[in-house]
Amino acid sequence: MSSAVSGVSGAEVTDVFIGSGESVSLSCNDALHQCSSTSWIYTKHTRSPTVELFTGGIKKNNTERSERLSLTSDCSLNIYKTTQHDGGLYTCRQYVNGRHHGPDSDVYLHVLHASSSSSQTEIRANTPVTLSCQLFTYDCDHEFSDDGYQLVWMNQTDVDLQTDSRYQIRSDEICLISLTTTLVNEDDNTELRCVLKHKNDIKTSVTYTVRFTGKTSL
Repeated sequence: MSSAVSGVSGAEVTDVFIGSGESVSLSCNDALHQCSSTSWIYTKHTRSPTVELFTGGIKKNNTERSERLSLTSDCSLNIYKTTQHDGGLYTCRQYVNGRHHGPDSDVYLHVLHASSSSSQTEIRANTPVTLSCQLFTYDCDHEFSDDGYQLVWMNQTDVDLQTDSRYQIRSDEICLISLTTTLVNEDDNTELRCVLKHKNDIKTSVTYTVRFTGKTSL
C-alpha cells in the first residue's frame, strides 16, 4: 500500500493505492472530539450518487459492505479486506450544530484487482487462460492520464511478462491490462503479479495464483 498527500482549495487530498484483499485505514484530518461531529461520505465514480457511511460517528447500515467498515479513535475509516467495489472517493466532513465545519478530508482509494475471465470454467494444462488486472478508482481517465502510470504483469522473479513470448499482454485502457497464455503443467500454483507503477515507483501490486481445476493434493 502507498499514499500521497496534496492540498486542493483548502481541502487535504490523499491518494491511497492498495491491492484487493488488503485492509486499509483512511485518515480524517482535523476530526473533532470523539467523532460525534464526523461524517464519512463515499462516491464510487464521477457519475454515481454519494452514499453516507457514517453520520455523527454512527455507522449507517445501508450497504452490503457495512460490516467491513469501522471508525478508529481518531475517526479514521477502517475498511477490512478491500474488494474492487471499494475503490472511489471517500470524504471525511465535520459538522458542528448541524453546520459544515472546516475543510473536508478527501481520500481517493485506488484498488488493484486481478481475476480470471468470467467465461473461464476450467483452469488446467493445455488450455488458454485470460487474466485481467484492473485499477478500480474514482476517475481513471482524469487521474491517470499522466504517461508515467503503467500496469505491468510480472512473474515470480519480477520479470516483465511483456518480454516472454508465452504471454500475450493487452492494454487498451489506462486502468486495465489483460494477460493471455496457454498453460503448461508447471504453471500449477504459479504466482503472477500485476503491478501499478508510476515511473520507477511501485504504487501497489496484487498477486494471482494459478490453481488447476479439480486437482487434489496428496
